[in-house]
Order: sequence, then C-alpha cells, then structure tokens
Amino acid sequence: MFDWTIMPLLIFAARVIDVSMNTVRIILIAKGRRALVPIIGFVEILIWLFAFRQVILNLSNVMCYIGFAGGFSVGSYVGMIIEEKMAIGYEVLRVITKKEGLTLVEALQKENFGVTPLDARGSTGKVNVIFTIVQRKDIARALEIIKEFNPKAFYSIEDIRSVQSGVFPSMLSTAQPAAK
Repeated sequence: MFDWTIMPLLIFAARVIDVSMNTVRIILIAKGRRALVPIIGFVEILIWLFAFRQVILNLSNVMCYIGFAGGFSVGSYVGMIIEEKMAIGYEVLRVITKKEGLTLVEALQKENFGVTPLDARGSTGKVNVIFTIVQRKDIARALEIIKEFNPKAFYSIEDIRSVQSGVFPSMLSTAQPAAK
C-alpha cells in the first residue's frame, strides 16, 4: 500500500513544490530581485533530491515515475498561478488610437497613472500614441479605462525589468514625478 500509493503521492507533492519554487525563483531573477533566490534554490534542490532519491530507490514502481512526472506538470501550472498572483514588476502599456487621445490621457492621469501622449502617423493616417508604465498589479485597471474610452483601441503590453522614477497609482493623488 505504502509503496504504490503513499510514496508516489509524496513524490508528486514534492515535485509540485519544487517546480513551483523553481518558477518563483526564475521570476525573481528576471525581475532583479535576487535576495531570496539562493535560499529558494537551496530548498528547491533539497526537495528535488528527496523526490529523485525515492524514484531511484523504487525503480520497479511505475507509480513513482508517474508521481514524479505528474508533479512536474502540476508544479509548472501552480508556479504560473503563483507568479500571476505575485504580479511583481512593471509593464509598459502602449495605446494607439484614432480617436483624440486627450480624454484617455486625462482619465489615466485621474487614476494617477503617469502618461506620455504623442501625435503620430500610422498606416491609415493620424493617430495618438499613449505610453504609460504600470505596475503589474494595476494592469487590469488601466485596461478598463482604455476599453471604456475606446474598446477598439490597439494596445500592447511589454514587460520591463525596472524603472527609475515615475508616477504610479500607489502614490498620493497629488504626487509629482520623482526627482531624477
């Protein structure tokens, strides 16, 4: 009973945990937040060694293989969910609209988003390009404002590693851009 159910489940759980930790560790490296990375990596590898050791000790037990592989798959999924909930970092949001962009700029500024508008010429004529750098946790709110202003506006979102200064919704409504 233990060898064919409990041990594969323990291997499965260990893999879910270590693969999830791996995802978080990689995200922290990519975002430049390296302080916790060595500790997470240490614990991650200890858990992986436990799981791998159990598979090696039970080479004739196919359920251990299934637990190991299944834990990797589920751990990848769980890691993505954790990363999404953490919402670390910033995104650059580019909006291109044929409508006059002043209303959108004012609506974003009212919510304390820093905004840089530009007049531009697209392939079909005059457009307004609006740039804003948004904390990941605030992307949904910024997109709501954009869709309210113009549901057909073209926008793109790109991950950025770091920002030096700017205006963000978490600042007071009277906040000024930080000094450089």
